[in-house]
Amino acid sequence: MNRYDARFKLQVAKEACKTSTSVKAIARRHGLEFSTVRRWVATYRLHGWRGFHRQARFYDLPFKLAVLEKMSQDGMSGREATTYFQIGDAGAVGRWRRLYAQGGAQALAPPPPPPRKPMKKTRSSKPPEDMSRDELLKEVAYLRAETDYLKKLDALIREEQAAQDAKRKPSKD
Repeated sequence: MNRYDARFKLQVAKEACKTSTSVKAIARRHGLEFSTVRRWVATYRLHGWRGFHRQARFYDLPFKLAVLEKMSQDGMSGREATTYFQIGDAGAVGRWRRLYAQGGAQALAPPPPPPRKPMKKTRSSKPPEDMSRDELLKEVAYLRAETDYLKKLDALIREEQAAQDAKRKPSKD
């Protein structure tokens, strides 16, 4: 699915609203689906240019229930509700309706987060006094490798930051 920037959506919606050209013809001219242009036009008519400047949103349970209630009270379709409430995902309202029909309001609540995995224990669980010479040598080798890895990672990060800083600085020519 293609994403279009807000300026392009606004341009197409204005063109459809201000000209006598059909929405289908405008959609064909821009290589878009008819339903996409129709949705943009409805958004523009309802919310103006602000309708195209959306930010990612999390829809909580009360909001989802309010959308479904408004749909049932006013006889709105899923597409109309999506436009009215400025919901970015066109299929979200249909999913909410299906979930609500299957399991009520509880089905709309976000699932609980998965349990966190316990942190791994450090490499050496024994105190150094209880370790044999071979175990101590393995531990030293492991710690040296870990230190080398972290140093290399730090050097790469610094190198990348220096390259980005060099790109940002304007030339003195």
